[in-house]
Amino acid sequence: MSTATNESEATMDNPILIGYDGSDAGRHAIAYAGRLFAGRRTLILGVWEGWPPVVRHRDEENVAVDDETREAVEAMANEGVELARAAGLVAEGRTRYSSRPTWEQLVDAADENDAALLLLGSRGLSGLRSLMLGSVSHQVAHHAHVPVLVVPSPELTEARHEQAAGRPDGAGTAPAAPSAAGVTF
Repeated sequence: MSTATNESEATMDNPILIGYDGSDAGRHAIAYAGRLFAGRRTLILGVWEGWPPVVRHRDEENVAVDDETREAVEAMANEGVELARAAGLVAEGRTRYSSRPTWEQLVDAADENDAALLLLGSRGLSGLRSLMLGSVSHQVAHHAHVPVLVVPSPELTEARHEQAAGRPDGAGTAPAAPSAAGVTF
């Protein structure tokens, strides 16, 4: 593993790593990245995490992946590449297959590729679903060695505005740009 790029060392030559899961939130995050970073070298990462997580071995890197799963993850990464190119990014696809959690794979890939930024979308799972399924973006934000940008889905942004508009202090009544913090991937 190479040394992680810190914020002061990052240059335009360091790629942006986008974790892409094929969701609407992931598509939105790629479009948002295109508006912010058009022309920038970008790696689109599709990740497969072995299931069920309760029985996996944390040191198991080379997991058996059937052809159908491999093709699905590669197709997902390729879809992300096409979306990124359409959004004006200079993109290439990558895939990872491991029994390790998705967030760890994203953090490791950012380090290994000397990423200047790790970007991902947020679906906004909350409550019991977030507790049971975990929050990839939350873990990435807490463990990454590079800056992280989490782009909330349009639905999550709208829900947050509605929630804020109902506050007695009136906070959130003015529209704002998507925040850089989210609750899930």
